[in-house]
Amino acid sequence: MNDPTVAPSFWASPFCRADDFEMHGGDTDHVRERYPHAPEPWIDLSTGINPFPYPIPPLPPDTWSRLPLREEEAKLRLNAAHCYGADDPDRIVSAPGTQALIQVIPRLIEPTTVAILGPTYREHVRCWKRMGHTVREIGEVNEIADAKIVVLVNPNNPTGRHYTPHRLLSLAEDIARRQGLLLVDEAFADFLGTEQSLVPLRPPSTIVLRSFGKTYGLAGVRLGFAIAEPHVVSLLRAWLGPWAVSGPALTIGCQALEDAGWLTDARARLTTAAQQLDKLLVGAGCKIVGRTNLFRLAEHPRAQSLADALARNGIHVRQFSDQKTWLRFGIPATKALCRIEAAFASLPPAA
Repeated sequence: MNDPTVAPSFWASPFCRADDFEMHGGDTDHVRERYPHAPEPWIDLSTGINPFPYPIPPLPPDTWSRLPLREEEAKLRLNAAHCYGADDPDRIVSAPGTQALIQVIPRLIEPTTVAILGPTYREHVRCWKRMGHTVREIGEVNEIADAKIVVLVNPNNPTGRHYTPHRLLSLAEDIARRQGLLLVDEAFADFLGTEQSLVPLRPPSTIVLRSFGKTYGLAGVRLGFAIAEPHVVSLLRAWLGPWAVSGPALTIGCQALEDAGWLTDARARLTTAAQQLDKLLVGAGCKIVGRTNLFRLAEHPRAQSLADALARNGIHVRQFSDQKTWLRFGIPATKALCRIEAAFASLPPAA
């Protein structure tokens, strides 16, 4: 249909453009086009996703053919509440990935001043600006000034910066007195344990985000959670609408969140793999300037050349347009280490 009257009927924020899109990693189809002669399969280290995925349980056939049931979603929220230290499932919102929540939350608040601790995941800046909020990117918590909304990733992506839960509780209480909101993205927090999470402290005027796909190595399932006070949870659920999470995601998520033993074993495997990656990075002349259980941020004077050498060997890492000497490496599976080492060795000497 080519009807010129259709497009103008769509409403969009004046701050939102159709071309306002940025890749954050995982775009192996794009890099494959740029490096058509690279060996297959590609090793994607650009996303910070657990390379040791949770084993998907057998799914009943009707999981695919019927709509998700409310009792299934309630069971998922109960398991998430227990896993994340929230206790009360009425404080949990399940969503098709935390990205969906990052996009929805700025719509719930009238345009105001937003302070975002950076450098960090760019979608936070992008989504608040889209809805007409005045966004300031700051480097430290003490630079918040009079902002009504404060957004931070903890531990941070990509620098690994981490604030203690009690430091953030104090911040939340201060923001609550100003009738503001604290948004804490804990996408990389699962392997730190609940004692390093803000969730069990039940902070006021706060939304905490948790990512299922990164921790459990199942990003394609598209599952994430928001944890907040019940009245905020009700509002978020209303905006997401019915059947926000698919039946297969409900089933997989329920089982995985109950499996504390798997989480412990995965943490140990990631620790070993990260130590092996660290040795390769240092041996290649990189300085490790940030870290979490799921990635390393490396600094190298020839980062772009190093990324190119890796890509020619079928290895995709995250580059940063505003930090030319940075590369972020997801923790690799053990079988990928030899290819990474060979790719590092293929870097031509500096001119």
